[in-house]
Amino acid sequence: SPLPDGRVPMEALLDEKDAEFLAEWAAADADALNALRGVLEEVGERPLPPGELAGACQAARAAMARRGLTGRLLAACGGEAGLPGSDAELWLTLAAGVVSPAGEALDLAGAGAGAEEGDGLDEVSRAMAALCALEHVDWLAAISALARGGPGAPASAADMARYVREYCEAGPAAGLGIDAGAGQAGDLDDEDFDEMAIAELFSYVANLWNALGATDDAERLTPLGWWGLPDALLRVWAAPG
Repeated sequence: SPLPDGRVPMEALLDEKDAEFLAEWAAADADALNALRGVLEEVGERPLPPGELAGACQAARAAMARRGLTGRLLAACGGEAGLPGSDAELWLTLAAGVVSPAGEALDLAGAGAGAEEGDGLDEVSRAMAALCALEHVDWLAAISALARGGPGAPASAADMARYVREYCEAGPAAGLGIDAGAGQAGDLDDEDFDEMAIAELFSYVANLWNALGATDDAERLTPLGWWGLPDALLRVWAAPG
């Protein structure tokens, strides 16, 4: 309600801004989802490699149990509480969490019993911030290129940044309904486009993908990553709300 002098309370203005942002973000989700579905229809079937899936999930569960840096990152991405028991659901939940972390950004004052000073908590915080800084166009560009490239496609952080640049140069990023951050999309004649900065953000993604078996030690896409990364991204953009 307006104040007696006719002014609108700050809380109402903030609520309106939040609603506008959420509506824009939902529109961007829908646009990006449609674009990715088009790519996957073009690519065709991507079979699940069950042996790779079982090994990757065993490694992920062990990493989360050890509570080292990789385990904390995976737990923060997946939401830790109530993680699914089946391998396929666990893997897709964790991979989707890399795009949109499901858990808290971690209580850095006590993330995990027995945490010692210097054991990587600051790095966890930086990693979560980097994941959240990546935009629709970044994920769409990277996953589209990997889906088209198939197993063996280059998948390092620098490759991801290159895919974003090439995608934006081709022009479709302007249709995603929300501005990309850090000069990542739009007019590539603009000096603000910073490919090195995008590669730095994707460096955390690349490490997590490797931990999930989506990429190999040569930083190339595995059959497991080809199967699962596009489906994980579909889950994020199709999620209600």
